[in-house]
Amino acid sequence: MKHILLITDSYPPEIRSASHLMLELAEELVKRQYKVTVVTCAAQYNLDTTEKNDGIEDRVENNVRVIRLKHLAHHKVNFVLRGIAQLILPYLFIRKIKKLINTKIDVAIVYSPPLPLAYVGVWMQKRFQAKFILNIQDIFPQNAIDLGVLKNKLIIQCFYLIEKYIYKKADMITVHSEGNKNLLISHYADIKNKLIVLHNWVDIHAYQNNPNKNYRKLFGLDNKFVFVFAGVIGPSQYLEILIQAANALKNISDLCFLIVGDGTEKLKLQKMVSDLHLQNVIFKDFINRDDYPNLLKACDVGLVSLSPKNKTPVVPGKILGYMAASLPVASFLNKESDAHAIIQTAHCGYSTVSDNLENVISVISKLYSNKEQCKIMGESGWHYVKNNFSKENCVDVIEKLLLT
Repeated sequence: MKHILLITDSYPPEIRSASHLMLELAEELVKRQYKVTVVTCAAQYNLDTTEKNDGIEDRVENNVRVIRLKHLAHHKVNFVLRGIAQLILPYLFIRKIKKLINTKIDVAIVYSPPLPLAYVGVWMQKRFQAKFILNIQDIFPQNAIDLGVLKNKLIIQCFYLIEKYIYKKADMITVHSEGNKNLLISHYADIKNKLIVLHNWVDIHAYQNNPNKNYRKLFGLDNKFVFVFAGVIGPSQYLEILIQAANALKNISDLCFLIVGDGTEKLKLQKMVSDLHLQNVIFKDFINRDDYPNLLKACDVGLVSLSPKNKTPVVPGKILGYMAASLPVASFLNKESDAHAIIQTAHCGYSTVSDNLENVISVISKLYSNKEQCKIMGESGWHYVKNNFSKENCVDVIEKLLLT
């Protein structure tokens, strides 16, 4: 039985796309007769209000051994502190692995960001002669440069050197779209043969059950046409454009924008809503992973937004959740995002660039005005995600990498 080690900075009960992906990967690999250990950070952020960190550092959850470690804050802090915390993370992970893992590891899969965490994979190669698979979700430092987070030329150069070193050492590198693959090849041609497109996935079965919570009633959404955004609220998400659109459409009495989650930009957005005296925007805290499908089924359209400053072809994972819930998608993205093509091919909604408020308003208005078309788009999205982004199909790709 092969022993697989998953390295990730987030894992349930933390609510984040990375944590959900890693949980589903771990549990699916266990079903396929692999031994799986997860090493992750102790949950501090993006918790459902009913969840608490009980402080247990090593336990088995659904046949997956989960090791959690204490760490410096690296979310919801300023970018200097975040950078320092991320650079320290590999040391903390390696120290914990040395302390608690004394059996052979066959494959180490590292989720990035944060990029420095990939040093753990390099160390695993040396310590256990393990295969090192790097799963890249955001291309760093490029995305941080695009957003204006990284400006110091010396620091940027240091991170580029880290990136180049990590890519050279990794045995295989997975990215979630062809656009990301082509972008990396354009910068690092020598890694072409180790790059694999591994689409992010969604557990479509979790969306098939009947809702056991009435979120329309809980959140006061009865008789409303609800556009929902659920996830991390940070600078990359660029939800200012949504608030501006809500202001332009405030006279439509039954149109509502529901924002569920938390992040560094939440207070700023709440102030915008307050200053504009908007009654059509509602903020709610994170809900737990099991209730997320129920939330989506209480809404009419799924929202996704990315800053036009982004220059990488990122595909937001929440799109797949919306499709699995048979929700049509309204997406406002940077022009480089591969998600535009996915939405067009799947016929599951409308997509436009996020630097044009008029286009954003037009997309929202078209969906609001054609509720029958929304149902058709939702059904089309469900069939597309089932055939292309199911958990089982995507883990098949990973399993081939494990066996080669």
